[in-house]
Order: sequence, then structure tokens, then C-alpha cells
Amino acid sequence: MTLKRQLFIASLLMLLIPWAGLQFVLELDQALRDQAARQLQSQAGRIAEFAADTPDRTAVIEPGTDVIYADILSRPLNLDGYGDDWPGYDEEESRQQWQDTSKDMENEGAQVSWQAAVDQNHLFLLIRVSGRKAVSFDPGNPEQPHDQIQLHFTKGNQSVQRLIRNQAPGSINAVEPGQDGETDYRISGYWQAVSNGYQAELRIPRPDPSGQFGFQVRWPGAKTAIGDSESITTGPDSVKIVTRLPTLERRLGALVAPGQGAWLLEPDGWVIARQARESEQERPEFDSLSPLQILERISLNGLRALVRFYQPEPVPLENDSHRMDADKLPEQGLVRHRDGDTYMLVKQPLDNGRVLVLEESLDQLLALSGSTLGSVIARSVPLITGLMLVLLGYASWLSWRITRLQRAVSASVDDDGRVIGALPPARAKDELGDLSRQFSHMVERLQGYTNYLESFSRRLSHELKTPIAVVRSSLENLSHTTEPADQASYIERARSATDRLSQILQGMSEAARLEQSFDHAEKELFDLADVVSQTTLAYQSLDPDHRIHYSGAAENCRCHGSPELLVQMLDKLVDNARDFTPTGGLIEVRLAPGPKQLELSVFNEGSSLPDNLASDIFSPFVSVRTGHQEGHLGQGLLIVRLIADHHGGQVLATNEPGGVRFTVLLPLQP
Repeated sequence: MTLKRQLFIASLLMLLIPWAGLQFVLELDQALRDQAARQLQSQAGRIAEFAADTPDRTAVIEPGTDVIYADILSRPLNLDGYGDDWPGYDEEESRQQWQDTSKDMENEGAQVSWQAAVDQNHLFLLIRVSGRKAVSFDPGNPEQPHDQIQLHFTKGNQSVQRLIRNQAPGSINAVEPGQDGETDYRISGYWQAVSNGYQAELRIPRPDPSGQFGFQVRWPGAKTAIGDSESITTGPDSVKIVTRLPTLERRLGALVAPGQGAWLLEPDGWVIARQARESEQERPEFDSLSPLQILERISLNGLRALVRFYQPEPVPLENDSHRMDADKLPEQGLVRHRDGDTYMLVKQPLDNGRVLVLEESLDQLLALSGSTLGSVIARSVPLITGLMLVLLGYASWLSWRITRLQRAVSASVDDDGRVIGALPPARAKDELGDLSRQFSHMVERLQGYTNYLESFSRRLSHELKTPIAVVRSSLENLSHTTEPADQASYIERARSATDRLSQILQGMSEAARLEQSFDHAEKELFDLADVVSQTTLAYQSLDPDHRIHYSGAAENCRCHGSPELLVQMLDKLVDNARDFTPTGGLIEVRLAPGPKQLELSVFNEGSSLPDNLASDIFSPFVSVRTGHQEGHLGQGLLIVRLIADHHGGQVLATNEPGGVRFTVLLPLQP
């Protein structure tokens, strides 16, 4: 049995207890949520009756009515043209909760936005124009176009207009429209230039709730064809002022329980009353908790995370302070606030078209679940302790096996990094046994690689010794003779020896560059049969002195690798075959697919390989050439072996009747 299965079976015994406890807690949580939803719906009905009977009777804002929403001021505003003392101002981000016009001033690149607030007697407006500089009013030339704000008050059939214009940044008052308009000191404020525009902060007598109010910001536009300046106007015109109703909020505050929140919405979602009460659960200081209580707290937090994971996905609640889209909220269900807290929410429609939204935090409902989990944990402690002891003993046994393997590996290598022994055979059939056998195989390969490096240095020394001796002797003889013919002979011998050295270095560099190119070679999936057959046709056309043929599969030999490198490998094999094949001899390239690998081979007619070189022929500086081919470096078959190893394959050389066959085994891609 594998080590993974052993650990899995041991862990299953530990999972039974928390799984059973979690199922019980989830059922309890579902029952609590159903009961809380029924109670919350009943409470919402009672609150709706009280809200409908409020003495602060205001007209319901019909759907589709344009409005300006005004916050209720908790402290007086300083009329200085800035918005840092307005409700909703974010000091860290210096951001204002603006309302803005739906029109885009594309021709001028300007936009009007505003914020409104009210106290008992006044309406306050903070109007901002972005994207343009103000054109001031010139008393000497009142007809000259300039920036101005027009105020509209409508009650019944009566309509009143006031005009605000500035001569320079500072205090402002409204005037009656017309050339001789009088100043209305009831409307005052401050005009202030800001970055990328200007702001006007106004204090206005609070409009009658039954009437309508609006304002328009006007500034001069582009010149017309006759030379006059067009006027650009934007802003809310003839709208209702909507704000929260203190009487309703006081009634809601008396009816909302701790951990609950309530909103009363107009049919279009405008908030006219809002109340919320924090949970009254006391959180003790961490230092005052005992270790058992700390464990219970950790268990409760883990339980809450698990319960919320299995709960239905809450609906995101964009609880904006001004407006809430009640149509997007469920009639009854879970919602999530922006801070991540989850609440149970219900909706209750009123007879006049308004909607009451009531919610309750789920933290209140999880208290019973937390105590239940604590009871489950307390009862299961003895069983969990016993299972932990079993797992501890099992882990100790695994640790002893790993330590023994570590000592065996350390004993197989000395302090200088030389392999001095083999690892003992492993009989275990689990992962540690497989690891021990892999280590043993790795030590054997390291020993072989070490032997290869030692033999490589001896072969390189042997290859370099002869041309260096020729150069040295030629130079010595050259210094002792004055005959031009002898000097030319010695110089030619030295040149030939240096050419031999150059060939050795070039061959070594070619193999080194090839190994470096493996890091940048991109592998792809391709049909090796198509590549080999086309390449063999090219060989035949370039070498009429030999009969070069391809035999084997025509397609469906899928290989994952680099076609360029495999063609280079085939070049080396065919070049090697040409050197040993007589004129008119046969060179056969064959590709045969097997169940798990592809067999690519090159056969050439000619002499056989010596038996003692069949395995060393793919090492550097090994060659069996004679006669005019003597002195060959033997790097070609080394490159063949390197490319085959890069593709996860292996290369073999065998003697066959009438010649030699070089075979490359490559993995077959399914």
C-alpha cells in the first residue's frame, strides 16, 4: 500500500467527527435563518404601520420625478466656497458626494455638479463648474456675456426667479432679474475659484415642500455667424427637494432593535428615513480571556467562515446614503454590505407606494451555533487525542525511514563529492521505497558521469598532445636550418598541426553551443514522418554518388520536440554514413512507430563497427576512420547523442549483415 493511501485512511478517521458536527451546525443555521426571517417580516409589518401613521405627512414623490437630494446638517456650514465641512466629505481622498447633470457639455468640455443640504430654515447648495474658467460680471457693461446662476422658486401659479453673478471671487448675493434688479439679501453665499473651474456655496430660504425649486448655470458659448455669443445653460430645473424626515427617523429609532437597520424609501428609491443600531454584544478584552475561551473564540470564527461558505450567495447591497434601488433587493434573503458584513433583509411595501427595508446582522444568529460547536469539540477531545497519538507514532516511523535513507545517501559520497559506494537495495513498495531506488539510480548515473569526465580529459589530452608535439618539433627544427626547402616543410607541418588544434577547438565549441541552444529551443507537436521523408529526398538530390532511400511510415508519427534539432541530428547520422559507404552504396533512412516510442534509424553499407567501440562511439574524440579520414574528431555522433537526450530518447549502434545501423528511440506523443 502506498504512503499516500496510508495517510488518507488515517485522516478519514479524523474527518468523521468535524463532518458530523458541521452538518448539525448547518442544519441549525438554516433553522435559525428561517425563524429570523419570519420574525423580521412580522417586525417590518409593525414598523410599516407606525410609519404610515406619522404626523409628519409629506407628499409622496411620484416615480420619474426629478429631485435634488439634500442631506440634513448636524452643524452650521461656513460659507467660504469650499466643501470640506459638508456632509459626506472624505478628508483622506478629498472627495465630495456630488450629484451632477445628465448633459455632457461636449462643445465646451464643462460639467456642472452639486450637493445640497438643509437645516430647519435654509437650503444650502454647493455648485461646482468643472472644465472652464468663470467670466466675471462687468457692472460697466452689464450686457456683456458672463457666468451666472439662475434660481427658480415655484409654488402653485406663482414663480420667482433670482440671479447670482460675481464680479470677483468672494461674497455674493442674489438679485432680481432685469437691468435694475434689487438685491435679495436672503440669498447669500461665496464664489470661489478652484482647480479646473469654480464653486459657489449658497444659503437660500428653504423652499416650500409643496412647491418646486431649480437652478440653471449659464455661461457664454461660441460666437455665432452674426457675431453674437450663444448661451449655454445646464442644471436641474423645476425639481422637488427630497431629504430625510426627522419625525420618521425618530419613530424608526424607537422600533429598531440592536443589530438591525431600517430604511424608508420613496417609490423611486430616495431615502427619507434611515436608522441603525449597533449590536450590544460585549467583546471582552483579549488579556482577560482564558486559554479555553481563546480556543472557543477561534472555533467560533472558524465556524462562521464555514457557515457563510455553505450559505446562499448574498445579494450585494449598495447602501448609498441618498438612494437605494429596492427593485434589485430580494423580498426576503441575505445581503452583503460594502464592508463585507452579511445581513438578513426583508421588504415591506406601504399603502402610499413607499417601501420599508429592514435588516438584521447574522452575527446575532451565530451565537447558538458557536456554543453548539464548543460542545461538539469538548465531547470529541478524547477521541481526537487518541487519533493524534496514532498519527504521531506513524509519523515517527516515517521520520525514522527518511533519516535512514538520508544517512545512506550521505555515506555514498565523500567530502570531495566523489561517489564511493552504492545505496543498499530497497524492498518497500511505497513512495519512500521508490525514492530510495531513484537515489540509487541517481548515484549510479553520477558515477558513470564522473567516469565520462575522467575519460574525456584523457582523450582530450591525447588529441592535443600530437599536434602540440608536431608544432614544437617543427619550430625547433626550423631554428636549426637555413635551407629554404626545409624551412617551408617545417612551416607546413606546423600549419597542419595548428589546423588540427583549430578543428579540435571548433568541434568542442560546436557541441557546447548545441547544449546552450537547448535552453532556447522551442518544442512543438509535429509529424516526424513528414520531416524525415522530405529531408531524405533532399539528401538524395545533393548526393548522386550514393543510393539514399526512405522507408517506413508516411504519416501519424506525432513527436513533441524541435524539428530543427532533429533534422540536425539526422544530418550528422547521414554524413557519418556517407564517410563509410562506398560509391554507389545504399544508405537507408527508416522510421517505424511503436506502441510507446518512435524508432528512427540510418543504415549504411560498408565495414562493421569494432565490438569494443559499439558503446563508446557516441563519446567525444572517438572515431574508427582510417586512411585519408584519420584525424577526424568524432564529434558528430556526440551531437547525435546530445540531441537524442534532449528529446528524452536514446541512441544505439549495431552491426547488421552488410553494414551498420544507427538507431534513435524517441518518445511517441499520443
